[in-house]
Amino acid sequence: MDAPSRPTTGPVRVLLADDQVLLRGSLRVLVDAEPGLMVTGEAATGAEAVRLARQDPPDVVLMDIRMPDMDGIEATREICSSPETAEVRVLVLTMFDLDDYVYAALRAGASGFLLKDTPPGELLAGLRIIAAGQALLAPAVTRRLIAEFARRPEPSQPLARTLNGVTEREQEVLMLIARGLTNTEIAERLHLGMATVKTHVSHLLTKLGARDRAQLVIVAYETGLVEAARTGPRADTPPYRRR
Repeated sequence: MDAPSRPTTGPVRVLLADDQVLLRGSLRVLVDAEPGLMVTGEAATGAEAVRLARQDPPDVVLMDIRMPDMDGIEATREICSSPETAEVRVLVLTMFDLDDYVYAALRAGASGFLLKDTPPGELLAGLRIIAAGQALLAPAVTRRLIAEFARRPEPSQPLARTLNGVTEREQEVLMLIARGLTNTEIAERLHLGMATVKTHVSHLLTKLGARDRAQLVIVAYETGLVEAARTGPRADTPPYRRR
């Protein structure tokens, strides 16, 4: 397991947020039919998603980006920054023409992204991954995210200040996380034990104030630790993977 799991009891509770009635209905049928998952509510706008999340906090919000009243990015920010919904995780469903918003949604606190044409089984698995406190990024989304970082100017803050307190070894681990390696792959690359890698990841999450590995990816690129322009998608990346 690549990130600390969140203790859960009972089924994973899912809030659906999408302005398309037919899509919400299909997702409800899909999720409710899966053992261990249940839909707690449906929201047609970002504002409604925030209200329902506060009223009855789910484990995961399956969030669309383009919605009326309040978009999914702002709704994600509201949910992730509020003390009463701080434990709620957001899994964003996006399309290729929406990938420009991936960076903003990650910054807002989203823990994962999947494309709307993701097979049902992978979507259901993704909900469980996010509920367990892990991060999930579809490779196609990751490529767009890397391209977005590549277009951005060099960071204005020097590394020594931005990554203050992060050891040289932890920076190595952070760089490999940003490039998509799992804990097992990091252990092999750096010739470390799994327990040691998990400790480094835990320290990074604490020192950098990150919610999960998705947020660590943001830090790695924003500080310039990883040069996005020279980083490409991994050839061995499967349809979706844990991060």
